[in-house]
Amino acid sequence: MQIEQIYTGCLAQGAYYITSNGEAAIVDPLRETQPYLDRLERDQVKLKYIFETHFHADFVSGHVDLSKQTGAPIVYGPNASCEFDCISAKDGQTFELGNVKLKVLHTPGHTMESTTYLLIDENGKEHAIFSGDTLFIGDVGRPDLAQKAASMTQEELAATLYHSLRDKIMTLPDDVIVYPAHGAGSACGKNMSKETVSTLGEQKATNYALRADMTEAEFVKEVTYGLLPPPAYFGMNVAMNKKGYNSFENVLNLGMRALTPAGFEAAAEETGALILDTRKNGDFAKGFIPQSINIGIDGDFAPWVGALVADVNQPILIISTVGQEEETVTRLSRVGFDNLIGHLEGGFEAWSKSGNEIDTINRITAEEFASQVQIGESKVIDIRKESEYSAEHVEESYSKPLANINEWIKDINPKEHFFMHCAGGYRSMIAASILEARGFRNFTEVQGGFNAITETNIPKTDFVCQTKILK
Repeated sequence: MQIEQIYTGCLAQGAYYITSNGEAAIVDPLRETQPYLDRLERDQVKLKYIFETHFHADFVSGHVDLSKQTGAPIVYGPNASCEFDCISAKDGQTFELGNVKLKVLHTPGHTMESTTYLLIDENGKEHAIFSGDTLFIGDVGRPDLAQKAASMTQEELAATLYHSLRDKIMTLPDDVIVYPAHGAGSACGKNMSKETVSTLGEQKATNYALRADMTEAEFVKEVTYGLLPPPAYFGMNVAMNKKGYNSFENVLNLGMRALTPAGFEAAAEETGALILDTRKNGDFAKGFIPQSINIGIDGDFAPWVGALVADVNQPILIISTVGQEEETVTRLSRVGFDNLIGHLEGGFEAWSKSGNEIDTINRITAEEFASQVQIGESKVIDIRKESEYSAEHVEESYSKPLANINEWIKDINPKEHFFMHCAGGYRSMIAASILEARGFRNFTEVQGGFNAITETNIPKTDFVCQTKILK
């Protein structure tokens, strides 16, 4: 028996590849299937099952394509209603895989079809659980995403999750390995660990939601406290995972269409497409196509695209560093952005050499910021998360998280100058590009963000541990 966690940092997502005696199973596969097909061929094993822990909201799974390519059935837990061929397994049902078995543990609460798969090894020992979004390392799945579909309140879903954890998972041996679907950075939980594997015993000792003396009322209160609104694209990804989608190969072919600068400009005018520039924020600041939005491929690219571009059907034109076009298309497809018009052949340099109009961002160093800002008089906007701001911030600065930019941008006085920063420059450049695209020029963005600002003598509030804030 072999278990491999295939972790994708951009989405903070874990897929799992399991083999035993010539047969394989994949749990929660990503959209692009070729890496799995290559691995199956290399290991000379047959894919027997594709297990899905639930209808994912934060990414589009590769289950439909993978099933068509291999003939392996797609397995969900109880309550799953698909618009394609799938097995909606019964609670307690077992599936044999070589010399091991996977047992269905229906664990509703995050969603009503949420299921944990218990791996029983060759000796009949309960070895590991693939817990999906039911149990994370340090947290549990948020109970507010399925309210509409389940016709339940988040409190009712949280209460359901409480009993799933205690009746189905916490009764298992402490040495059972926990393999979750996500880690730190995912919007599917609020306090996940950077660790991606643990044991059930460790989680019972350290996970706030698994305290032995915790009442149902306490669990509901703590799990629902401080939940931020889910990204707008979540519901659309759920629909794609339920109904099916365009094949990844077709999406890749669309995005890989190379457009000359003239063709790119014509396509932008004809389609009204979003111009998405995925270069590093420092490169973008020095020059970019007017009206383009910078979300760098080198950061949490896919989640930020999903959070800020509400409609997955939005037409998109891509500008990337030459050689990163395919990676960009792949990451966009993972969160369901399939309506790709093409990419700028030769990247931004080709546009610039063609003599087309370019724009820049007014960016300064942290040292320049320290010499220019006047605490109490200058306006400073901190676009980090509220928890980051609460932990420590520049004195007299305003908390305006990037995720809420569509709300706070309405309150900006175009005649009043302000400084803007995030933690390191990635998010503030996203905000800067959005502001410029909407006609604002009255700001200065700080290179290196708060990390660089802390190295200056600018007055800051006392540091408070973010873990205490989150709890």
